Amino acid sequence: MKKSWICIFFCSFIGYSQTGGENVFNFLNLSSSARQTALGGRVLTILDNVNQPTWNPSSINNNIDNELSVNYVNYLADVSITSVAFAHMINRQIGTFHSNITYLNYGKFIGADESGIETGNFKAYDFMFSLGYSYNILNSDFHIGANIKVINSVIENYSSFGIGGDFALLFSNEYVPYVFTIVARNLGYQITVFDSDREKLPFQIDFGASYKLENVPLTWYFTMDNLQQWKLAYSNPSNQTTDLNGNVTQEKISFLDNAFRHISVGAELFSEGVFNLRFGYNFRRAKELNFVNQRSFAGFTAGFGLKMNKIKLNYAFSKYHPTSNSSTFSLLINLN
Repeated sequence: MKKSWICIFFCSFIGYSQTGGENVFNFLNLSSSARQTALGGRVLTILDNVNQPTWNPSSINNNIDNELSVNYVNYLADVSITSVAFAHMINRQIGTFHSNITYLNYGKFIGADESGIETGNFKAYDFMFSLGYSYNILNSDFHIGANIKVINSVIENYSSFGIGGDFALLFSNEYVPYVFTIVARNLGYQITVFDSDREKLPFQIDFGASYKLENVPLTWYFTMDNLQQWKLAYSNPSNQTTDLNGNVTQEKISFLDNAFRHISVGAELFSEGVFNLRFGYNFRRAKELNFVNQRSFAGFTAGFGLKMNKIKLNYAFSKYHPTSNSSTFSLLINLN
């Protein structure tokens, strides 16, 4: 069973677990939206996609009324993520509610006792259900929103339940080319623990902005994440050097190196057209998954979108390792 725990921990780490693996339910920081993933994986200011409120509840608006999305991520090894998102406007006075179901399946594992004798197969999975709502502050261009989440993780016979929430503020005006937002994600409490230690949820504060160019069909996206924790970079033992006398020098982390690990950027071409092209770059992923003296292209993402009447198909490609890629598929249907 030890190897199974290692695999699960590794998948959580590359999904942006907090420093040192100090948190539980780290799958909450994995994106299952192909459009968001293609733009760097951290975008917060998409206003016409029913998947976005899962990360930023203040983006809930009447334009996504009766929009349904089914998403699938072919992650790493046998790990996969499936999610479904839906929004419905009650009426003009009350507004729109948003819901999401996310299921992360780690696959099957072979259990064994201390002597190495196999005890059979077991599964591990994560599950989350969220319900969100946004409110337009009267006579302003500001929107406030909140999600409430019910969370469950299961590893063999161990299970943990938790409850969490997101709170966000967004500025948007149809007559200006920019949107900006700030989001506090994953506030909450682990109700039942796996064993004896109670862990914190992967809380983080993110800032996002986007700018649509006037004379070019291009929209830029910018995100600064983990604002609640400045130090994200730690020395990588693989990057240490040894001189002729055997003296070991650890990698030095500069101010800019640490600062850029908070940043991800994306660009979307023909965002309102029938066909879209998207590109993104996540500095933290690129740095943490980089190989010494070898180009891995970690951090780069790309994708496209295709609209066919009331159906939209989005695809995203993510690079984590020279021998391992991840694909994300999203099918959006307008039920109006």
